[in-house]
Amino acid sequence: MLPVRAEFRRVLADQLAARDRVWAGEPGVVLLCEHPPVITLGRSASPANILAAGDIPVERIERGGEVTYHGPGQLMVYPVVRLRSVVAFLERVAAAIADTCAALGAPGAAWQRDPAGVWLHGKKLAACGIHVARGVSVHGFALDVDTPPEAWRAIRPCGLDVPQISLVRARGAAITVAAVAAELGPRVARVL
Repeated sequence: MLPVRAEFRRVLADQLAARDRVWAGEPGVVLLCEHPPVITLGRSASPANILAAGDIPVERIERGGEVTYHGPGQLMVYPVVRLRSVVAFLERVAAAIADTCAALGAPGAAWQRDPAGVWLHGKKLAACGIHVARGVSVHGFALDVDTPPEAWRAIRPCGLDVPQISLVRARGAAITVAAVAAELGPRVARVL
């Protein structure tokens, strides 16, 4: 699916329905979208890492990881697929994100396992958090294409005091979430 602005809960329901189909033997899918502003808390998240949510909804979910902001300017990548290896899955999707960023004029991004994410020049470009049940993944990666910098003031991303970087800032030129999705979607599908 090409990116459309979709409520977090609706996309979560789509992921869970897709997971049921994968459990039943159907092929996996990769969902791509943007969300209206929402803060998600993973299983190990501390509410203390929410600094100023204001009227942004907060959702506690079953993925791993800490607190994350999702909103306009951010491409959500939700692979709902059967996994053989969680580490290999994360590395392959992260590599597809890094390759896409390089193709779009921001080379040098790479997967980092601890703290987990796709990093560029010591700054976090994409967060990740997944949940695996009966061998099938849900949730995924959040790629900062052009998230407004003030959005990050609402949280301590992933519970860390680390700088964030957007693809737009890294490449020094505007690009839309839809253009990034058109480039990234097929790459993710190929590596899975």
